[in-house]
Amino acid sequence: MLSFPNAKINIGLNVVAKREDGYHNLETIFYPVKLSDALEMIPATESGFSVSGIEINSNPADNLVVKACRLLQNDFDFPSVKMHLHKVIPFGAGLGGGSADAAFALKMLNDYFELGLSEKALEGYAAKIGADCPFFIRNKPVFASGIGNQFEPVGLDLSGYRIVIVKPACSVGTPEAYRDIVPAAPDFDLRKIHQLPVEEWHNVVKNDFEQSVFTQYPGIARLKKELYDAGAVYASMSGSGSAVFGIFCELPEDFYQRFNETTKNFNVLKYTQ
Repeated sequence: MLSFPNAKINIGLNVVAKREDGYHNLETIFYPVKLSDALEMIPATESGFSVSGIEINSNPADNLVVKACRLLQNDFDFPSVKMHLHKVIPFGAGLGGGSADAAFALKMLNDYFELGLSEKALEGYAAKIGADCPFFIRNKPVFASGIGNQFEPVGLDLSGYRIVIVKPACSVGTPEAYRDIVPAAPDFDLRKIHQLPVEEWHNVVKNDFEQSVFTQYPGIARLKKELYDAGAVYASMSGSGSAVFGIFCELPEDFYQRFNETTKNFNVLKYTQ
């Protein structure tokens, strides 16, 4: 059985309040994109997990795919499986790749072994793995609040646009991103984003992490500028970084030539949808 866990981008990200438990309440839009890993599952006499693609500098036993399998094995009796993950979505990018892998593993096991879990039940398991993990169960645009774990459907459709994602070699740690954050009520209600033309987003749809991250990593700020210079109608860092995305009505014919030239000394992953 084969699936393709996809990434997401954050459109707008407001840090609205600090909680008593030390976390922060956020408001953002999660929007699925087609940049994907590949996850294969086959029956086996004993459980196993392997990885290819982007190198993962951690113990495979700690991978979120393995954690997802263990969660279901605690409650259901099903045969062993081997899973292989081909990693394409970069780490430390604000694209939710690890959460997507885990959510898709839950869905694959549920379907293959006919466990009968509803989407709501799968979201419950996914919530034990990470705040944004439940998003990938339904995998549709949502307004996310709380710590990024409370979802409301939002009627946003960007299928008529081109989305370019760029990921520099650096990654941004969560403590770094929060270093200079001052929580505040947002000026714009992201739940109304679908009522506003994309061409007007740059005036009101903001990512609060950019001020802190751009100060520490000016190269990431440069990537955002380059996307606007190349014709993006909206560009932003995704999540707490370090990936930056640009939304284009149309890509200029010389986009890749121009963009590759301006970023030739800055190692980036480029993906276009």
